[in-house]
Amino acid sequence: MLAPLARAEETIPAPDDSDLPNWAVERIEPMHQWVAGWVDDVSRSIDGYFGSDEYLKVENHSYLRLSEELVLRQRLSNDNDLGIRYKLQLPTTKKRLKLIIESDPEEGLGTLQDQASQEFRTGRFDGAKGSVIGLEKAGRQSKDEGWENRLSGGIKLRLPLDPYLRFTSERLWKLGQSPWRLEMDNRLSWFNSDGYSARTLFDLGRPLDERFYLRFLTQLQWQEHYDKLEFYQKGELNQLINPRSAMRYSLVALGQSAHHPQIDDYYLEALYRRDIHKGILFVDVAPSLHFPREVDFDPSWQIKLRLEVYFRGDIVRH
Repeated sequence: MLAPLARAEETIPAPDDSDLPNWAVERIEPMHQWVAGWVDDVSRSIDGYFGSDEYLKVENHSYLRLSEELVLRQRLSNDNDLGIRYKLQLPTTKKRLKLIIESDPEEGLGTLQDQASQEFRTGRFDGAKGSVIGLEKAGRQSKDEGWENRLSGGIKLRLPLDPYLRFTSERLWKLGQSPWRLEMDNRLSWFNSDGYSARTLFDLGRPLDERFYLRFLTQLQWQEHYDKLEFYQKGELNQLINPRSAMRYSLVALGQSAHHPQIDDYYLEALYRRDIHKGILFVDVAPSLHFPREVDFDPSWQIKLRLEVYFRGDIVRH
């Protein structure tokens, strides 16, 4: 899988893992350490207010991610996007009641086709989407023991304030003695501005060896705002080239189903991801070939180029 590279908040890099020249490192690292320290201080201060006296001693995986993406398209106009995403984690708050602060909730990312178009850069900045702040109560079980349930509620930070409720339920099964794992992720939400939405995701996968991981995803989604049932089917092969580089080869089908099921788009994509500096600076290159229904499934190419930087206090502390 791409897990070693896909999320910098889960990566602890070696000190010499960099492709950058010395002059670039000298300019980047002081700025990065200052911003990462600020992210860490803010999250720990909030955690200390709501949590326990252990807030300075435990690991805190809060992060801020900035990104710049260029999309080159054959038929449509090119696109250039600046992205920002943040997430505050408060590990010492009560075990089953936590404060959550997060940018761009999933429910505000549009249809499945909209989400697929920005799949590897979730967190595209759009001031109209806003951030959410609320409380989340977790159940007693973890998803590998039983159903892991969470109930949360709060407001989306925009004017007028937008209250929301969300229920999620997850389950992870190991299929006998085989290497296959099946995960199910269900979500039911209500936002005052957009109404109800429901989403079910099935994630089936297995390692083929130390470098390859095979994965199949099926997602169903209904949103009151769009009033249609959508589906997303994806098969992917993930290859870990080395500890800092990975490839993902994908075949995807997107469609909608109700009275007249139909496929809206097929596409093939190859994503190359490279950690170019110590687990904080990443480059993605993703060419794809699309077959959209709106042009009678005539093929058209697309290339995404993306640069992203993560700020996380624990990277500084290590």
